[in-house]
Amino acid sequence: MLDEADLPPILAGAPDSVEFRKLRKRIIRETRDAIETYGMARRGDRWLVCLSGGKDSYTLLSALIELRWRGLLPVELLACNLDQGQPGFPATVLPDFLARHDIPHRIEYQDTYSVVVDKVPAHKTYCALCSRLRRGHLYRIAREEGCSAVVLGHHRDDIIETFLLNLFHGGRLATMPPKLLNDEGDLHVLRPLAHVAEADCARFAAAMDFPIIPCDLCGSQDGLQRQQIKRMVDEWERRSPGRRAILFRALTQVNPSHLLDPGLFDFRSL
Repeated sequence: MLDEADLPPILAGAPDSVEFRKLRKRIIRETRDAIETYGMARRGDRWLVCLSGGKDSYTLLSALIELRWRGLLPVELLACNLDQGQPGFPATVLPDFLARHDIPHRIEYQDTYSVVVDKVPAHKTYCALCSRLRRGHLYRIAREEGCSAVVLGHHRDDIIETFLLNLFHGGRLATMPPKLLNDEGDLHVLRPLAHVAEADCARFAAAMDFPIIPCDLCGSQDGLQRQQIKRMVDEWERRSPGRRAILFRALTQVNPSHLLDPGLFDFRSL
């Protein structure tokens, strides 16, 4: 049995309470389940683990490091932060954190902030352009570092909210997939926290006292459609606990013959 007292440096000083141990083990179990369910890991691969400085990416990095330490994730991990040039961004926080915990990493500076602010009208949301620019740089870095996958910290709630955004605003049934292949066919995009609740990420990051860096770009805008969806789901969950879990389960149990897309089911041959 592995010695809990000999955890990786990123988990050094973790609370020793029963409640926190249960939380940590749940996150590890759900992360491992997603990795296995969607066939994310191949022995010998190298993953570029994207670290924004938010609660989700810290949780992701911690879970992957622990899984690798336990011999349950046979891949090499390289943490990466893309400094996008936001005014006031604390550029030393993540390099110091990663160095202090002996985590291999790469810090890349690219001023996409100025591009986004210049190109996007004041009343429009920054997310789409910001994400596209960020993704392009991450793909480039992954190739330069010999990585086979770009690994992101999106969790269960992000997947649910994206599904509802596409449903209500896009008129289609789609969400963030846990695993996809990029258009060029040379990199996977992975979301190992696909089964993990946002609330668990928040509790974990708070208990670990990670140095959280807020987003001053898209995360600073009011009235975003995603924020509206989140408030709606929060209210629904408050009135009827367990709605998030049911919504997520529905995304894993799709029945094409009970929808209306002839591209997914051959109704004419019935």
